[in-house]
Amino acid sequence: MTDAVAMDTSSGATLDHSAVLRIILGIMLAMFLGALDQTIVATALPTIGRELGDAADLSWIITAYLLSSTAVTPLYGKLSDVYGRRVLLLTAISVFMVGSVACALAPDMLTLIVMRGLQGMGGGGLISLAQTIIADVIPPRERARYQAYIAGMFAIASVGGPVLGGLMAQHLHWSLIFWVNLPLGVLAFVMTDRTLRRLPRHDRRHRIDVLGAVLMMAAATTLLLAITWGGIAYPWGSGRIVGLIVASVVLWGAFVLRAATAEEPFLPLAVLLEPVVRNSIAAAFFGMGTLIGLCMVIPIYLETLRGHDASTSGLMLIALMGGTPLGAMVAGRAMARWEHYKRPALVGLSLSTLLVLSIGFWPLALPDWALLVILALIGAGIGCVLPLSTVSMQNAVPIARMGIATGAMNFFRALGSALIVAVLSAVFFAGLGEAGAAGGSLEMMAARAVAEGRDLGGAFAPVFQVAAACLALTLAFIVAMKALPLRTTIAPASAE
Repeated sequence: MTDAVAMDTSSGATLDHSAVLRIILGIMLAMFLGALDQTIVATALPTIGRELGDAADLSWIITAYLLSSTAVTPLYGKLSDVYGRRVLLLTAISVFMVGSVACALAPDMLTLIVMRGLQGMGGGGLISLAQTIIADVIPPRERARYQAYIAGMFAIASVGGPVLGGLMAQHLHWSLIFWVNLPLGVLAFVMTDRTLRRLPRHDRRHRIDVLGAVLMMAAATTLLLAITWGGIAYPWGSGRIVGLIVASVVLWGAFVLRAATAEEPFLPLAVLLEPVVRNSIAAAFFGMGTLIGLCMVIPIYLETLRGHDASTSGLMLIALMGGTPLGAMVAGRAMARWEHYKRPALVGLSLSTLLVLSIGFWPLALPDWALLVILALIGAGIGCVLPLSTVSMQNAVPIARMGIATGAMNFFRALGSALIVAVLSAVFFAGLGEAGAAGGSLEMMAARAVAEGRDLGGAFAPVFQVAAACLALTLAFIVAMKALPLRTTIAPASAE
């Protein structure tokens, strides 16, 4: 690892490698806090529903966090451009910890759902602000290797979170999945408070476009509600879902109009329309969305079609999640050393697309060992997109807009994950016929289809084919994205 040096434009002081490393470790702990909370809750849901006496509303524990965290992500980015990264990251950690304590003390399901929304309002800033801070202290040429470490941290949270949540809920108490955030949060607060005092300041005087922020958050919330409820709580053609979609379209239109006419818009259209930024965000939208969609589909595929139990399917899923940081690491090293740094992503995505397609065409023909190799290669190919899209986008925007641009990328990643999961679910429902029309969870629908004697291979095939199409779109946006020379220094804001 080469020494990275960042210039503090406010004081003229420099950050040596050890100072940069302390900053990176502090913000990675904050990111781990946010990533762990997205996975640790899922396996504890049955226990929570049983002890609080309300299993019908369990999905809202996940949905409330998803809605609030996604909606506020670009807001944190914009505010960090105005007031600085440190104060916003400390605010996000504080809100997250308060929400965690409130969740642990919740006496009923309604309180828990509301407090999960509060927790999400803090969690929405942890990951995007951490990525923005990395952009403040690491030049783009070196930044991708740190993105690989972040991908590894996400893989640990993705694999360890469900196991830890299940153990706590089964052998201790479900509230511990929230209490565990307290010591981690305090440690993250102390580490980031100390290290970020030396963080370079690139913020400028801005006006906050409150109306634009409200319109964007409202548009995102109505769309996510439609995606979350559609086909599960209500039919896609019901008045409630259609009304939410129409409302979202109207709100997005009002947001675009506001962005085009405001003196200083919340999310400048010039940032989104810049070719590298546009293609990077689109690639992240489809790439991350497909990865999350596959993580949802593959365990059901392994259990219902291939006959594995839940623990075995969970272990086999590790191949997919473990391949992701490996691919990110390869792409990160390529960005640090190669002039044509897109090549690993182009090769990896092409291979991933073909391998996902092969599962769709031959869902039962592959032996388990071959499937494990294929899942690892698919994860590695998608993993190449993560550092490439983030670093390419950050390399193309002014430092004074780094926060809002990074927040927008994380916002559209989350939106893509929700949309593609909904699309894959709808395709699966359609393939199940009457069993899918009866509603319920994916696992329940698959079980009903098996009881009816339906061929599940025919239901899974189009799901993997649509996932392959989404990866092909990711590849197309990577191809279209211009590979700008990566900066070897952090340009001061005054130079832009």
